[in-house]
Amino acid sequence: MRMNSMEEKRTPIELEGEGTKPAKHKELHGKSPRRRREVKRPHQRSNGQESGSHQSFEQHEALEQRQSVTCDEMTENLPKKSDRCRRAHFLHGPYPTTHFGPKACILPNPTSVMHIQDPASQRLMWSKPPVNVLVIRKIRDEGLLEPFKELCRFLVKEKQLMVYVEKKVVDDGRLVTDATFCDIRKQLCTFREGFDDISNCIDLIICLGGDGTLLYASSLFQDSVPPVMAFHLGSLGFLTPFKFESYKSEVEKVFEGNAAIVLRSRLKVKVVKGLFQRSKQLSGPEENGTIPHQHLSPDAGKITLQLQVLNEVVVDRGPSSYLSNVDLYLDGRLITSVQGDGVIVSTPTGSTAYAAAAGASMIHPNVPAIMVTPICPHSLSFRPIVVPAGVELMIMLSSDARNTAWISFDGRKRQEIQHGDSIKITTSCYPVPSLCCHDLVYDWFDSLAQCLHWNIRKKQTQLTDTSNSSDTEN
Repeated sequence: MRMNSMEEKRTPIELEGEGTKPAKHKELHGKSPRRRREVKRPHQRSNGQESGSHQSFEQHEALEQRQSVTCDEMTENLPKKSDRCRRAHFLHGPYPTTHFGPKACILPNPTSVMHIQDPASQRLMWSKPPVNVLVIRKIRDEGLLEPFKELCRFLVKEKQLMVYVEKKVVDDGRLVTDATFCDIRKQLCTFREGFDDISNCIDLIICLGGDGTLLYASSLFQDSVPPVMAFHLGSLGFLTPFKFESYKSEVEKVFEGNAAIVLRSRLKVKVVKGLFQRSKQLSGPEENGTIPHQHLSPDAGKITLQLQVLNEVVVDRGPSSYLSNVDLYLDGRLITSVQGDGVIVSTPTGSTAYAAAAGASMIHPNVPAIMVTPICPHSLSFRPIVVPAGVELMIMLSSDARNTAWISFDGRKRQEIQHGDSIKITTSCYPVPSLCCHDLVYDWFDSLAQCLHWNIRKKQTQLTDTSNSSDTEN
């Protein structure tokens, strides 16, 4: 079936926060941001002297008084100190004060001001009713065939929506020979990954399977991602909070809007080819004492790959028996060299995946951070670290590395990294809006308990006679 017009079917979404005023945002749209007026000290002149002359004591007191009045006027509309410091239900914590003592404060910089919305108030709102729905089903799982057909019937027949599915899913022999599903199958829109661009015509994504289906959905959208509703029909299901038994009521709630949503940050990754490439893997001198020959790479300085990654970027030693030896840079400054099996750079969402198996801490997806976790480091003191989300990490092979390295992105597109190549990683501005079943805090802890059995142990029995306890023996 031919795809419908993307411009007519596209449905933008907005995150509705507490106290937001859409009308005001429309008025300000298109205008350049206002700069804060700097409080300039008036030049004092007395008896025809230049502004650089000494001021009298009375003039100095008058100037301080006028500055005090100006500061009072600037802080008049701010909430009281008790109100600012009161701990409300705000997941990013209270906004820190910018005044320290009677005369010290942080220098205002309008270009660096960033307003972060409270994650607890993030609610999904439709500006127009959704029309196009992408259904992603786990491949090679016969148990998902009936749920897939049931969901497609509901969306096409009852909700009168346009449903997009992968061509290889529709071409499944069991669907082709199913006479009861023939009418629905003919109304489905198909696409092929890497050939058809559906990024501008999808309003909602529904995943049937495990965590891999959500990762695959993220890879299909390298810019803005539609809301994702994931049903737990896979093996682990840490990122899939919805139960398929109540899919009709859950989908109805999402279409009505005002659903809780968590913004899962992604990593923007660039692979840049180096200027020179070595003709041999070994970087040290050969047996005759000569240095391996270097040749100019035809792709020197080019970005050969750019991806949005939801879980992690993994750099490992590949099939080589040598230790991986890579340099880690943060904002252009060398931080450390990683000698071991490799290194994992992950998002908070990926902290419960490969990084957790490598010994990293598990971080809530709303924490703005990037995690760096070594894989079997040949050092007893190399612990996983967490860096701010706004930094840029760069990974390169060390100059004395004995072998090349291999890189993968969410477990896909694995490729070899040569000497001189660089991998630049930072936080993307295109997160994955994942719909919550209850709320973003409860869903995460529920997944920790149900999927990873976090802190599960047999409870200690209560003592019946406390007189024999060690506290009372002495």
